[in-house]
Formats: sequence, C-alpha cells, structure tokens
Amino acid sequence: MPEKILIVEDEFIVANDLRIILQKAGYRVLGVASSVAQARTLLALERPDWVLLDIILKGPLAGTVLAQELNEAGIPFLYISANTDAVTLEAVKITTPYGFLIKPFRERDLLVMLDIARYRVKVEASNLAPAATTPAPVEDIRSMLGLIGESPALARVMEKIALVAPTATSVLITGESGTGKEKVAQAIHQLSAHHQKPMVTVNCAALPAALIESELFGYEKGAFTGAQQRRVGKFEQADNGTIFLDEIGELSLEAQAKILRVLQEKEIERLGSESPIQIQVRIIAATNRDLEKEVANGKFRLDLYYRLNVFPLPLPPLRERREDIAALAMHFLRRYAHQARKKVNTITEPVLQQLRQYNWPGNVRELEHVIERQVLMTEGTMLTQVELPELHTAGTPAAGRLQTLEEVERQHILHALKTCHGKVFGPGGAAEALHIPATTLYSKMKKLGIKQGYA
Repeated sequence: MPEKILIVEDEFIVANDLRIILQKAGYRVLGVASSVAQARTLLALERPDWVLLDIILKGPLAGTVLAQELNEAGIPFLYISANTDAVTLEAVKITTPYGFLIKPFRERDLLVMLDIARYRVKVEASNLAPAATTPAPVEDIRSMLGLIGESPALARVMEKIALVAPTATSVLITGESGTGKEKVAQAIHQLSAHHQKPMVTVNCAALPAALIESELFGYEKGAFTGAQQRRVGKFEQADNGTIFLDEIGELSLEAQAKILRVLQEKEIERLGSESPIQIQVRIIAATNRDLEKEVANGKFRLDLYYRLNVFPLPLPPLRERREDIAALAMHFLRRYAHQARKKVNTITEPVLQQLRQYNWPGNVRELEHVIERQVLMTEGTMLTQVELPELHTAGTPAAGRLQTLEEVERQHILHALKTCHGKVFGPGGAAEALHIPATTLYSKMKKLGIKQGYA
C-alpha cells in the first residue's frame, strides 16, 4: 500500500510540483492545505504517514504550530521552506522534524530526504537498532576505545555506539576538541559488518581549497599540469568501507556541495574523466562546531547537515563526567610511569581533588598530557602535586578572561531558575522572568546541560 502524504504549502506552484513528484514516485497525496486551519480539517479526515510542511502559511498560524500538534499525534513530518535564518531554525529545532528541504529543490533532493526520514523513523521505532542487526557488546567497545570510567554520560555514549555500529547509518559525531571523536569513529568501523574493508580518514581542516576535489575524488593522468599518473581519491579508497570526514564544519560551501552530490548520487568522478564511478561508502563525520549555528550563519548547508545527521552522537566534555577523572588519571599515570621507567604509582587525594575541580577545556587529551608531564617531573612513588592553569576551575571564569556568550547565558539561566525556585514555566516561572517562551527556555537548558528543577 502506498504511503500517504499531506502537503501543507501555500504556494500553488510549489504545492503542485510536490504533488506531481510524489505521485510519480508512488506516494498517495491526501490533499494540499494552504493554512494550519485547512491542514487540521484534512488531518481529521484521514491520518497521513507523512506531512510536508511549509513554515510561512496563509492565516495567523505558522507551520511550527502545526508541527507541535503533529508531534503530539505521532505523525512524522519534514519542513520545506526557504527560511533558514537563526530565529526560524531555533523554532524548527524545538519541533524535532525528520528533515528540512530548502526551496528551490530538485526532485531527487525531495525523494532522498524522504528516504532518509523514513530510515530515521525505522531506527527510532526499533529502538535505534534495525532488526537485521545485532548491537555490539558494550564491553567490546570499552576495550576497543580504551574507555575509562563508569559515569552515566560515558555509558550513554557506549550504548549509542553499540546500537549504530552494526548498521550502515551515517553518523555525525559532535564534541569539543579532545573528547575522542576519531577513536569513536574507529570503533564504529571496527564493529561494523565492513570492518575488514578500509576506513579512510580525511582531515577536512587540512585540505587546501584548491586541492579538495583532487584529494577526495582523485584525477586521471594529464587532468592538469603535473598530473603525471592516475590518482585514486579518498572516497574511492573507502569503497565498501568507511570514510571519516573529521572537522567537516571547516569545509567551504563549495566543497560541501561536492560532498552532498556524492552522498546523493552514490558516485564520484575523477578529475579529467567523463565516466562516473559507483561507490558504496559509509559516512562518519565529526566536528567541534555547532553546525546548527553554522547553518543559521550561512556557513554550512542545511541539506548536507540533515543528510549527515541521521544518527547524531554527541560526546560529553570531561567536565560533565568528573566522576571518571580519578580513574582516567590513574590509567595515564600507569601508562607513562611504565614508559618512563618511573616508580610513581599513586596520586594523592588533594591532587585528585584539584583535578576534579579543573574544567578541562582540552578534555581527556589535556588530562593525558598533564599526567604525562607530571610523571616525568615526579621522583619517588607518589604524585603529590600537579601544575594546572589558574583559569577554568569549576564554576569560576578565568581571571582576566572574558566569559563566552554560552557561559554568560548559562549563568543567567541558572540564576533565574534559582530565583524562581526551579520553576520553569507558568506564573512566577523562569521563562516569564526572562521574557521568553517556555519552549525556548527548555531548548536552551537542554543545549547548555541544565537539568529541569536545577536551582
């Protein structure tokens, strides 16, 4: 039975194009609504499998209002809009769509976005693990990554790796520098069905703009001056395996467009060749940037973001897993004491407390370097002191350092919650005190790691 789709779009030409594309692809179009009111009427008559939803509609209500109602009814939807400014994206994010297609769009863009959205629904419905696959054992992941610690934040990461690794799903790993994004990518590949095939790593930040195309897609002999022999590009090297696009947020918009085309068409073309090459590659991307902000600022393509972000995997900073710091410090102590042939084997409690109070802007990598340096400087069997910068202690901004906007915003929200005794919405709540919608405050709290009821 064909899937049923409701189109909510107030531009007649766009709506008609959507209807033709969808019917041609085998979907059943239930109707077209140009306003939220009309959409409600059609929804009352028959439940669709999908809703394609514009944001700016006829009448007083925006598409985001209908989106909240669709969420409550359990009906998945995708946005189709020309609006990608920061305010719109913030409102869109709260409604958790399954995709966002930018006008104008190609027929293939729409169908690919629907395929991605359908897969995301399938993954969620099967508790993030397709029935044909078996989640990898968590202990295998712990051993493979050398993960140290028992914090809830770390346990959630390992559970997600275990679920996604056996699938072919694209993964977007996000997190600050030093949180171990490349190690996580390696574990996902090693626990996949294609672990015997290559995993090719591309440091996007190190690719010169002029060489991106030749590095990623290769070239034929004579394609340009100096091309004395054929060269196979990174995507072709990763065929039937995995390509890890590290720091993908550093790519130019032009380079992003080239990668998007590869993901959509599943083919590459060497420079100097007119014959496309079909490839099957699993994509794992990583970034320490906030790609949603980059999209809002026009620095990252929204269509590429949704194409990569099928399975988001955020890695927690070390300051959010302080209970793991002592175990990590002892792990690094043993490693570097052995390498340096030192007898140091203990860390005093005052030093451990000092390590716990530091905010670790460089995360696990910084902790490792600190312990390595201190081991080399220590005589005897006990590490009794550690040299840390005076800045970045827990709860205290650095002396002489301007706080980031996120730090200021977090402290302001915490102060508002404390003043309102932990109440978020309603009369006397923090949202009212801050003069923002409760949905916006909840979104900011989630982003900044503030739990409800924190006061």
